[in-house]
Amino acid sequence: MIRKFLMRLTFVSAVEKCRFSILFIVGSIMASGFIANAQPKLETIGVVYNIRDFGAIGDGSHLDSESVNRAIQAATGAGGGTVWVPAGTYLCGSIHLASNIHLYLDSGAVILGAPQELQAYDETEPFEGRIYQDGGHTYFHNSLIWGENLINVVIDGHGEIKGGGLVRQAEILNEMTGFKHWETPNTQTYPPVRIGNKAIALKRCRNILIRDITIFHGGHFGLLATGCDHLTVDNVSIDTNRDGMDIDACRDTFISNCRVNSPSDDGICIKSSYALGEMRLTENLTIVNCQVSGYLEGTMLDATYQPKLTGKEANGRIKFGTESTGGFRNCTISNCTFRQCNGLALEEVDGGLMENITINNLTMLDMRDYGIYITTGSRNRSPDSSCRSRARNILISNVIMDNAGKLGGIQIYGQPGHPLEGVRLENIQLITSGGGEGTGEPKELGKKYPEPSWSIGPVPAYGIYARHVKGLELANIHLGFQTDDARPALVFADIQGLELENIKPQLSTDVPAALFADDVRDLVIRDSPKLKTGKK
Repeated sequence: MIRKFLMRLTFVSAVEKCRFSILFIVGSIMASGFIANAQPKLETIGVVYNIRDFGAIGDGSHLDSESVNRAIQAATGAGGGTVWVPAGTYLCGSIHLASNIHLYLDSGAVILGAPQELQAYDETEPFEGRIYQDGGHTYFHNSLIWGENLINVVIDGHGEIKGGGLVRQAEILNEMTGFKHWETPNTQTYPPVRIGNKAIALKRCRNILIRDITIFHGGHFGLLATGCDHLTVDNVSIDTNRDGMDIDACRDTFISNCRVNSPSDDGICIKSSYALGEMRLTENLTIVNCQVSGYLEGTMLDATYQPKLTGKEANGRIKFGTESTGGFRNCTISNCTFRQCNGLALEEVDGGLMENITINNLTMLDMRDYGIYITTGSRNRSPDSSCRSRARNILISNVIMDNAGKLGGIQIYGQPGHPLEGVRLENIQLITSGGGEGTGEPKELGKKYPEPSWSIGPVPAYGIYARHVKGLELANIHLGFQTDDARPALVFADIQGLELENIKPQLSTDVPAALFADDVRDLVIRDSPKLKTGKK
């Protein structure tokens, strides 16, 4: 009897102990919640510097950039730390990033670009040497947020950067660079100007993470990174009226889970300009799980997705180039979608080498013009204007293109005497809007700007047109149209080694499936009964 009582007493004590532990845990969680309301729970080590402690008001009308910069300076003086931007709207001119700084934009925090008349942006910095690029790529300090020669920088949080007064086009910057007459060195001198035209600009930085933020109306560039190593951009939303993000002459870059809407220019644009005064490759690049589009500015963020397809609108694509002095190497794109915009563009036109490009799993809907455009050219914005642009080892697979424009679904161009080398497209389904008419041979690109609608025009095939290629392989390609098209599905000229396997084209009445010029050599056709090997 006594033994049973003692056992029961022991059990009750254990229950009470457990109840006390549960209450303690709940109390701790509640207490941590109250603490979290006072200060953000940040994945960081070190002191948190609240910009309001340095004088920031956050009412959208008081200029707060100096307070933000004081907080960054204080963190830098302590060896680094987190600069916290709490909820509020902070009107800002230029914010100066520093090494070992974590700029955290809390939910409800907005950094708003100041109007130009406040003269709140830094002056354009000097540029030494010959300039081959436009003003947007030349000057970095006249940006809303900028950093140069930095290491270990994080910009994240669920806050927003609104460009506000940032401009998308500043002709004076192009005049200062001599951009419009770049072949003749610009000897005229200009005083520096304070024209803010970029949301975030980074130059020669290393170990950079940009994550979770939103950029709206980003000026010339929502994000411009030039000469940066170990750059990660993850889960960033950009809705703007010019370029979304430009990755220029960077190495070891990872872009993932981003949404970029840019009706008036490129969405995710990969470049290798001469802005660093050297021919620097963009290499070891990965773009994965991203969406690009060309809807009316702002309608991606509010989820109304209003199309704007007039003039040059609805651009929005993933593009390599145009600036391509240094070239591109070891680049991968995977699991991306394109909506209401132009398609994938690979352009090497400034004397560099584009090689080892792998692209897989793309879905494209309502393309404005083409779906895929691969080209080399001889624009040659480069110190060595005689150097030939080259491209080789390009693999594109598993692509669905629905309702591409009638300009020509897939266009592949080398240069006369300097072909593209080693291009393979496989597992592609392409449906165009149709309605095209027969055309003659398209113009050579030469020194012109590499945009098909501007420089080349419609091509003689509604599906695939290829010219000046050595080693072209096409396999498991389905081609079709929504309304009758008077052009063949495929046309080839100046191809050295052409292999076609399992090509299934839709055809209008009395239209041949494919045309092969007399200079198409080493032609192999497998499992493609509609194709004929007759010459043009």
